[in-house]
Amino acid sequence: MTTIPARTDADPRFQWDLTGLYATDDDWKASFAAAQDSPQKLAAYEGQLAGSAAALLDFLRYSDTLSELLDKLGNYAQRKSDEDTRNAMYQEMSALFINLAIEINRAAAFSTPEILSIPDETLDSFYTAEPALGHYRLLIDRVRRMREHTLTPEGEALLAAAGQMGQSPDDIFSFLNDADMRFPDAADSQGEAHPVTHGSFVPLLQSPDRALRKSAFESLYGVYGQFRNTSAAILSAQMRQLQFFADARHYDSALHAALDGNEVPVEIYHNLIAAVRGGLPAMHRYVHLRKRLLKLDELHFYDLYTPIVAGQDIKVSYEEAWQTALEALAPLGEEYLSILKEGRDNRWIDVYENEGKRSGAYSAGAYGVHPYVLLNYTDTLDDMFTLVHEMGHSLHSYLSNRTQPVTYANYVIFVAEVASTCNEALLTQYLLGKTDDPQRRAYLLNHFLEQFRGTLYRQTMFAEFELWCSEQIRTGQALTADALSAKYSALNREYYGEEIVLDEQIALEWARIPHFYYDFYVYQYATGFSAAIALSERILKAGAPAVQDYLNFLSGGSSKDPVALLRGAGVDMSTPAPIEAALRQFGTLVDELEALTAANEGA
Repeated sequence: MTTIPARTDADPRFQWDLTGLYATDDDWKASFAAAQDSPQKLAAYEGQLAGSAAALLDFLRYSDTLSELLDKLGNYAQRKSDEDTRNAMYQEMSALFINLAIEINRAAAFSTPEILSIPDETLDSFYTAEPALGHYRLLIDRVRRMREHTLTPEGEALLAAAGQMGQSPDDIFSFLNDADMRFPDAADSQGEAHPVTHGSFVPLLQSPDRALRKSAFESLYGVYGQFRNTSAAILSAQMRQLQFFADARHYDSALHAALDGNEVPVEIYHNLIAAVRGGLPAMHRYVHLRKRLLKLDELHFYDLYTPIVAGQDIKVSYEEAWQTALEALAPLGEEYLSILKEGRDNRWIDVYENEGKRSGAYSAGAYGVHPYVLLNYTDTLDDMFTLVHEMGHSLHSYLSNRTQPVTYANYVIFVAEVASTCNEALLTQYLLGKTDDPQRRAYLLNHFLEQFRGTLYRQTMFAEFELWCSEQIRTGQALTADALSAKYSALNREYYGEEIVLDEQIALEWARIPHFYYDFYVYQYATGFSAAIALSERILKAGAPAVQDYLNFLSGGSSKDPVALLRGAGVDMSTPAPIEAALRQFGTLVDELEALTAANEGA
């Protein structure tokens, strides 16, 4: 039985080094104390922004300085909290930071209405009087674009004050999910116990031991079932707070509010769902193939993650994963590889699971400091893909921060998943290119198909479910546990087809998805995957010019709107064409795997 070590017992070589943010907790506390008067400093600008170019420039520069400071404060507190979510001191530090950020947002609430109040002619004269203000022209244009969704100074202050309540559903979900829930051990076919955690759950579902898969599945969802009404109340609160802010800002819906902030048309969201629904026959065919290759009379949801090609249980150590990753990503050039190595060698990464550690994986970082990556590495092929995925995020952040001023360094969520998924696509093509063995190739084809299933299809199903939840609240309906589970079951039936048994436990999967608290985030995994497939193919075919276009995209931050940034890299997401092309590639891969496995069975 594998035991999960305490944080203090783990090897520090495989833990991130947060001293780039703050050397000690006391340094953080001193910096936090020094920032306490920032709300008052911001408030001192109230009433001045429309009065002179100098005052407007001074305010925007101070805002940039404050943004850098908050970036460091927030990242340190949250990274430390994620090391062990049970640690009360870091929970408190995170809460203190959130409170300060809310106070700062409240103090700065006057700025948008004041900038909107400046007549166009006056603003033009400001640019002439203070040429340095030209640096902020794009930022100012974006503020003024939001004119019809901006309230009076009093209204903006009220919404800023409500921000803490808006954060509550996510906070409550995180504590319930990561700190409070405990799952019974799963038993394999020999009766041996295996711990079930957020980090171990998917690896257990990948086991060839079906008894273990079923036991882990029932263990996890049995606990979620005990909290189904609480989970429904939390998700309902999330959807209600999004609708509140959308109504307050005069948007047609919470979807419009979420996408408009990133300059993404809502048509892209609807195009995604429509395109993927059009590609469901290929998914149903893949599910049928999985059932046939596993030689099962009944295919269950706990059978979806185990490899369908026998004898190819690939174990990949962390060191081996790095060697393969560097070879696979070599087409991106020496500069890209050197930054990857810097991250590997200088403890950007928190590698292994420990007691209380936040589940999953992510990349995060502050301007002026390199990114940090959280993993829960368990030596699987999926973990190697997670490594290159999160390092894709990190390189995106690193290059944007290095190239762009703090004003435009942060890229919007719509492009956030492109760099990560492009790395995964390059890794897949590299692995496929290295083998002629039919069994190995079939295994890798299946793994690539699983990326499509998990990212393009599954995340689109999540997006459709999230949109339904939002629409229920917008139209005055209740989000009860029964209603949520019924809808979720129906979507699973539609997306996976009739060849799979609709296990009652899968109806509760919505209760464990943290991304439903990220405000219409999940659709961007699917759009980003589609863009990444197109970009990876262009990089491999066109070479240096495509690589340069891609690196320019990674360095772009928010210097252009996200659709324009991607268009510059060679893919147009304003149409469903990239999604449809990715779906066609999925169908082609299913064809190849069907033919390859049929030939193997006949041999």
